[in-house]
Amino acid sequence: MQLHTILGANGTIATELAPILLDNKEKVRLVSRNPKPVAGAETIAADMLNAQQVMDAVKGSSIVYMLVGIQYNSKIWQRDWPVIMCNVLEACKAANARFLFFDSVYPYGLVKGKMTEQTPINPCSKKGKIRAAIDKMVLNEIKAGRLTGIIARAADFYGPRCYDKSALSLLVFDKMQKKQTAQYMGKADLPHSYTYTPDAAKAMYLLAKTESAFNQTWHLPTASPALTGRQLVALAAQYMQVENKVKVIPSWLIKGLGFFNVMMRELGEMLYQSDYAYEFDSSKFEKAFNYKPTSYEEGIKATAEWFKQGNS
Repeated sequence: MQLHTILGANGTIATELAPILLDNKEKVRLVSRNPKPVAGAETIAADMLNAQQVMDAVKGSSIVYMLVGIQYNSKIWQRDWPVIMCNVLEACKAANARFLFFDSVYPYGLVKGKMTEQTPINPCSKKGKIRAAIDKMVLNEIKAGRLTGIIARAADFYGPRCYDKSALSLLVFDKMQKKQTAQYMGKADLPHSYTYTPDAAKAMYLLAKTESAFNQTWHLPTASPALTGRQLVALAAQYMQVENKVKVIPSWLIKGLGFFNVMMRELGEMLYQSDYAYEFDSSKFEKAFNYKPTSYEEGIKATAEWFKQGNS
Protein backbone atom coordinates (compact mmCIF):
# COMPACT_ATOMS: atom_id res chain seq x y z
CA MET A 1 0.00 0.00 0.00
CA GLN A 2 1.26 3.46 -0.90
CA LEU A 3 1.99 5.90 1.90
CA HIS A 4 0.65 9.43 1.31
CA THR A 5 2.49 11.97 3.47
CA ILE A 6 1.15 15.48 4.04
CA LEU A 7 3.73 18.09 5.06
CA GLY A 8 2.01 21.04 6.73
CA ALA A 9 -0.74 18.83 8.09
CA ASN A 10 -2.55 21.50 10.12
CA GLY A 11 -3.08 23.84 7.18
CA THR A 12 -6.18 24.72 5.20
CA ILE A 13 -5.67 22.42 2.19
CA ALA A 14 -4.38 19.58 4.38
CA THR A 15 -7.56 19.77 6.44
CA GLU A 16 -9.53 19.09 3.26
CA LEU A 17 -7.11 16.55 1.79
CA ALA A 18 -6.63 14.19 4.73
CA PRO A 19 -10.28 13.01 4.83
CA ILE A 20 -10.22 12.40 1.07
CA LEU A 21 -7.16 10.17 1.41
CA LEU A 22 -8.68 8.27 4.32
CA ASP A 23 -12.04 7.86 2.57
CA ASN A 24 -10.13 6.30 -0.34
CA LYS A 25 -8.45 3.83 2.05
CA GLU A 26 -5.01 5.34 1.57
CA LYS A 27 -2.28 5.01 4.18
CA VAL A 28 -1.80 8.52 5.54
CA ARG A 29 0.97 10.25 7.48
CA LEU A 30 0.45 13.76 8.84
CA VAL A 31 3.54 15.88 9.46
CA SER A 32 3.90 19.31 11.08
CA ARG A 33 5.55 20.80 14.14
CA ASN A 34 2.51 19.85 16.22
CA PRO A 35 0.28 17.61 14.10
CA LYS A 36 -3.29 17.20 15.28
CA PRO A 37 -4.33 13.56 15.70
CA VAL A 38 -6.73 12.26 13.04
CA ALA A 39 -8.35 8.85 13.35
CA GLY A 40 -6.80 6.41 10.91
CA ALA A 41 -3.69 8.48 10.19
CA GLU A 42 -0.14 8.36 11.52
CA THR A 43 1.28 11.61 12.91
CA ILE A 44 4.91 12.70 13.06
CA ALA A 45 6.22 15.95 14.55
CA ALA A 46 8.94 17.61 12.48
CA ASP A 47 10.44 21.03 11.93
CA MET A 48 10.78 21.64 8.18
CA LEU A 49 13.97 23.62 8.85
CA ASN A 50 15.62 20.52 10.33
CA ALA A 51 16.95 18.34 7.50
CA GLN A 52 17.15 15.13 9.54
CA GLN A 53 13.65 15.54 10.94
CA VAL A 54 12.29 16.05 7.42
CA MET A 55 14.24 13.03 6.16
CA ASP A 56 12.78 10.89 8.96
CA ALA A 57 9.25 12.21 8.37
CA VAL A 58 9.33 11.45 4.64
CA LYS A 59 11.07 8.05 4.89
CA GLY A 60 8.93 5.27 3.42
CA SER A 61 6.57 7.65 1.62
CA SER A 62 5.28 6.99 -1.89
CA ILE A 63 3.67 10.40 -2.39
CA VAL A 64 4.48 13.65 -0.57
CA TYR A 65 2.15 16.66 -0.59
CA MET A 66 4.01 19.90 0.16
CA LEU A 67 1.35 22.03 1.87
CA VAL A 68 3.61 23.90 4.27
CA GLY A 69 2.86 27.52 5.12
CA ILE A 70 5.11 29.93 7.00
CA GLN A 71 4.65 33.37 8.52
CA TYR A 72 3.58 35.97 5.95
CA ASN A 73 6.76 38.02 6.07
CA SER A 74 9.18 38.54 3.19
CA LYS A 75 12.28 38.45 5.37
CA ILE A 76 11.22 35.15 6.94
CA TRP A 77 10.34 33.77 3.52
CA GLN A 78 13.77 34.77 2.16
CA ARG A 79 15.50 33.09 5.09
CA ASP A 80 13.41 29.94 5.47
CA TRP A 81 11.76 28.92 2.19
CA PRO A 82 14.94 27.86 0.34
CA VAL A 83 16.05 25.79 3.36
CA ILE A 84 12.64 24.14 3.72
CA MET A 85 12.38 23.31 0.03
CA CYS A 86 15.93 21.93 -0.09
CA ASN A 87 15.22 19.71 2.92
CA VAL A 88 11.97 18.40 1.43
CA LEU A 89 13.42 17.76 -2.02
CA GLU A 90 16.39 15.86 -0.60
CA ALA A 91 14.05 13.76 1.56
CA CYS A 92 11.77 12.98 -1.41
CA LYS A 93 14.72 11.94 -3.55
CA ALA A 94 16.07 9.71 -0.78
CA ALA A 95 12.66 8.06 -0.37
CA ASN A 96 12.05 7.93 -4.13
CA ALA A 97 8.72 9.61 -3.38
CA ARG A 98 6.57 11.48 -5.87
CA PHE A 99 6.25 15.16 -4.97
CA LEU A 100 3.29 17.55 -5.24
CA PHE A 101 3.85 21.21 -4.40
CA PHE A 102 0.77 23.32 -3.69
CA ASP A 103 1.82 26.74 -4.99
CA SER A 104 0.38 30.21 -5.56
CA VAL A 105 0.32 32.56 -8.56
CA TYR A 106 2.82 34.95 -6.95
CA PRO A 107 5.61 33.96 -9.40
CA TYR A 108 3.54 35.24 -12.35
CA GLY A 109 3.49 38.82 -11.09
CA LEU A 110 1.03 41.21 -12.72
CA VAL A 111 -0.74 39.43 -15.58
CA LYS A 112 -2.83 41.21 -18.21
CA GLY A 113 -5.44 38.64 -19.20
CA LYS A 114 -6.03 35.15 -17.87
CA MET A 115 -3.35 33.25 -15.98
CA THR A 116 -2.61 29.84 -17.53
CA GLU A 117 0.12 27.24 -17.05
CA GLN A 118 1.96 28.93 -19.94
CA THR A 119 1.99 32.37 -18.29
CA PRO A 120 5.62 33.54 -18.03
CA ILE A 121 7.27 33.70 -14.62
CA ASN A 122 7.70 37.42 -14.03
CA PRO A 123 7.38 38.24 -10.31
CA CYS A 124 6.93 41.86 -9.31
CA SER A 125 7.04 41.40 -5.52
CA LYS A 126 9.58 40.16 -2.99
CA LYS A 127 7.38 37.21 -2.10
CA GLY A 128 6.81 36.43 -5.76
CA LYS A 129 10.55 36.34 -6.41
CA ILE A 130 11.06 33.96 -3.48
CA ARG A 131 8.31 31.63 -4.69
CA ALA A 132 9.73 31.73 -8.21
CA ALA A 133 13.14 30.73 -6.84
CA ILE A 134 11.81 27.71 -4.94
CA ASP A 135 9.72 26.70 -7.97
CA LYS A 136 12.96 26.72 -9.96
CA MET A 137 14.51 24.38 -7.39
CA VAL A 138 11.68 21.91 -8.02
CA LEU A 139 11.77 22.27 -11.80
CA ASN A 140 15.55 21.82 -11.92
CA GLU A 141 15.28 18.52 -10.03
CA ILE A 142 12.52 17.34 -12.38
CA LYS A 143 14.45 18.40 -15.49
CA ALA A 144 17.56 16.57 -14.25
CA GLY A 145 15.53 13.39 -13.74
CA ARG A 146 16.20 13.30 -10.02
CA LEU A 147 12.56 13.93 -8.99
CA THR A 148 9.08 13.05 -10.19
CA GLY A 149 6.94 16.01 -9.27
CA ILE A 150 4.08 18.42 -9.88
CA ILE A 151 3.63 22.13 -9.23
CA ALA A 152 -0.09 22.69 -8.61
CA ARG A 153 -1.17 26.33 -8.48
CA ALA A 154 -4.30 27.82 -6.96
CA ALA A 155 -5.75 31.30 -7.00
CA ASP A 156 -6.62 33.02 -3.71
CA PHE A 157 -8.87 30.56 -1.95
CA TYR A 158 -11.99 30.31 0.18
CA GLY A 159 -14.27 27.64 1.61
CA PRO A 160 -15.60 26.01 4.77
CA ARG A 161 -12.91 25.34 7.37
CA CYS A 162 -10.84 28.04 5.69
CA TYR A 163 -10.47 30.93 8.10
CA ASP A 164 -7.26 32.81 8.85
CA LYS A 165 -5.62 32.16 5.46
CA SER A 166 -8.46 33.58 3.38
CA ALA A 167 -9.23 37.26 2.83
CA LEU A 168 -12.85 36.41 2.01
CA SER A 169 -13.18 34.52 5.27
CA LEU A 170 -11.63 37.20 7.44
CA LEU A 171 -13.01 40.33 5.78
CA VAL A 172 -16.37 39.12 4.51
CA PHE A 173 -17.80 36.00 6.18
CA ASP A 174 -16.35 36.62 9.64
CA LYS A 175 -17.43 40.27 9.59
CA MET A 176 -20.95 39.29 8.54
CA GLN A 177 -21.14 36.61 11.22
CA LYS A 178 -20.29 39.29 13.79
CA LYS A 179 -22.93 41.62 12.30
CA GLN A 180 -20.24 43.97 11.06
CA THR A 181 -19.82 45.53 7.62
CA ALA A 182 -17.88 43.39 5.16
CA GLN A 183 -14.58 44.80 3.88
CA TYR A 184 -12.82 44.42 0.54
CA MET A 185 -9.27 45.47 -0.28
CA GLY A 186 -8.46 47.21 -3.54
CA LYS A 187 -10.88 47.71 -6.41
CA ALA A 188 -14.16 45.90 -5.76
CA ASP A 189 -15.49 46.23 -9.31
CA LEU A 190 -12.82 44.11 -10.98
CA PRO A 191 -13.05 40.32 -11.51
CA HIS A 192 -11.07 38.26 -9.01
CA SER A 193 -10.81 34.45 -9.16
CA TYR A 194 -11.04 32.36 -6.01
CA THR A 195 -10.32 28.62 -5.72
CA TYR A 196 -12.73 26.62 -3.58
CA THR A 197 -10.63 24.64 -1.08
CA PRO A 198 -12.55 21.32 -1.34
CA ASP A 199 -11.97 21.44 -5.11
CA ALA A 200 -8.25 22.09 -4.59
CA ALA A 201 -7.91 19.09 -2.26
CA LYS A 202 -9.83 16.74 -4.57
CA ALA A 203 -7.69 17.87 -7.46
CA MET A 204 -4.45 17.27 -5.57
CA TYR A 205 -5.51 13.67 -4.95
CA LEU A 206 -6.53 13.17 -8.59
CA LEU A 207 -3.13 14.45 -9.71
CA ALA A 208 -1.32 12.22 -7.22
CA LYS A 209 -3.10 9.14 -8.55
CA THR A 210 -2.49 9.95 -12.24
CA GLU A 211 0.96 8.94 -13.43
CA SER A 212 0.73 10.94 -16.66
CA ALA A 213 0.07 14.14 -14.68
CA PHE A 214 3.56 14.27 -13.22
CA ASN A 215 6.44 16.49 -14.32
CA GLN A 216 3.98 19.22 -15.29
CA THR A 217 2.49 22.39 -13.83
CA TRP A 218 -1.27 22.37 -13.26
CA HIS A 219 -3.82 25.01 -12.33
CA LEU A 220 -6.26 23.60 -9.79
CA PRO A 221 -9.97 23.77 -10.70
CA THR A 222 -11.43 27.24 -10.22
CA ALA A 223 -14.83 28.55 -11.27
CA SER A 224 -15.02 30.81 -14.31
CA PRO A 225 -15.86 33.52 -15.13
CA ALA A 226 -14.49 35.28 -12.10
CA LEU A 227 -16.87 37.49 -10.13
CA THR A 228 -16.13 41.02 -8.99
CA GLY A 229 -15.55 41.79 -5.33
CA ARG A 230 -18.98 43.38 -5.05
CA GLN A 231 -20.64 40.33 -6.63
CA LEU A 232 -18.85 38.00 -4.20
CA VAL A 233 -19.88 40.12 -1.22
CA ALA A 234 -23.47 40.24 -2.48
CA LEU A 235 -23.62 36.43 -2.70
CA ALA A 236 -22.11 36.10 0.76
CA ALA A 237 -24.66 38.55 2.18
CA GLN A 238 -27.49 36.59 0.57
CA TYR A 239 -26.45 33.32 2.18
CA MET A 240 -25.32 34.85 5.47
CA GLN A 241 -28.75 36.52 5.56
CA VAL A 242 -27.40 39.99 6.27
CA GLU A 243 -27.62 43.35 4.54
CA ASN A 244 -25.43 43.65 1.45
CA LYS A 245 -22.95 46.32 2.56
CA VAL A 246 -19.22 46.55 1.91
CA LYS A 247 -16.52 48.99 2.96
CA VAL A 248 -13.85 49.17 0.27
CA ILE A 249 -10.36 49.70 1.67
CA PRO A 250 -8.37 51.64 -0.96
CA SER A 251 -4.83 50.61 -1.79
CA TRP A 252 -3.39 53.98 -0.82
CA LEU A 253 -4.65 53.49 2.72
CA ILE A 254 -3.14 50.01 3.04
CA LYS A 255 0.19 51.29 1.71
CA GLY A 256 0.07 54.20 4.14
CA LEU A 257 -0.59 51.90 7.08
CA GLY A 258 2.39 49.86 5.96
CA PHE A 259 4.69 52.52 7.39
CA PHE A 260 3.41 51.63 10.85
CA ASN A 261 2.25 48.00 10.58
CA VAL A 262 4.28 45.03 9.34
CA MET A 263 1.29 43.03 8.07
CA MET A 264 -0.04 46.03 6.13
CA ARG A 265 3.42 46.44 4.61
CA GLU A 266 3.43 42.78 3.56
CA LEU A 267 -0.02 43.13 2.02
CA GLY A 268 0.95 46.38 0.33
CA GLU A 269 3.36 44.81 -2.14
CA MET A 270 0.66 42.37 -3.29
CA LEU A 271 -1.98 45.02 -4.04
CA TYR A 272 -1.41 44.67 -7.77
CA GLN A 273 -3.56 41.53 -7.40
CA SER A 274 -6.56 43.59 -6.32
CA ASP A 275 -5.92 46.77 -8.31
CA TYR A 276 -6.06 44.89 -11.61
CA ALA A 277 -8.23 42.08 -12.96
CA TYR A 278 -7.13 38.72 -11.48
CA GLU A 279 -8.41 35.88 -13.67
CA PHE A 280 -7.26 32.30 -13.22
CA ASP A 281 -7.75 29.68 -15.95
CA SER A 282 -7.95 26.00 -14.97
CA SER A 283 -9.25 24.64 -18.28
CA LYS A 284 -6.25 22.31 -18.69
CA PHE A 285 -7.21 20.43 -15.53
CA GLU A 286 -10.94 20.56 -16.26
CA LYS A 287 -10.46 18.98 -19.69
CA ALA A 288 -7.92 16.38 -18.58
CA PHE A 289 -10.02 15.15 -15.66
CA ASN A 290 -13.52 16.01 -16.91
CA TYR A 291 -13.90 18.09 -13.75
CA LYS A 292 -16.37 20.93 -13.23
CA PRO A 293 -15.27 23.38 -10.52
CA THR A 294 -17.76 24.24 -7.80
CA SER A 295 -19.69 27.36 -8.78
CA TYR A 296 -19.23 30.52 -6.73
CA GLU A 297 -22.87 30.38 -5.71
CA GLU A 298 -22.58 26.81 -4.42
CA GLY A 299 -19.22 27.39 -2.76
CA ILE A 300 -20.23 30.62 -1.06
CA LYS A 301 -23.46 29.02 0.13
CA ALA A 302 -21.52 26.14 1.75
CA THR A 303 -19.01 28.55 3.27
CA ALA A 304 -21.80 30.71 4.68
CA GLU A 305 -23.46 27.67 6.26
CA TRP A 306 -20.19 26.78 7.97
CA PHE A 307 -19.81 30.29 9.40
CA LYS A 308 -23.49 30.45 10.44
CA GLN A 309 -22.92 27.33 12.55
CA GLY A 310 -20.53 29.39 14.68
CA ASN A 311 -17.29 28.08 13.22
CA SER A 312 -14.22 30.25 12.93
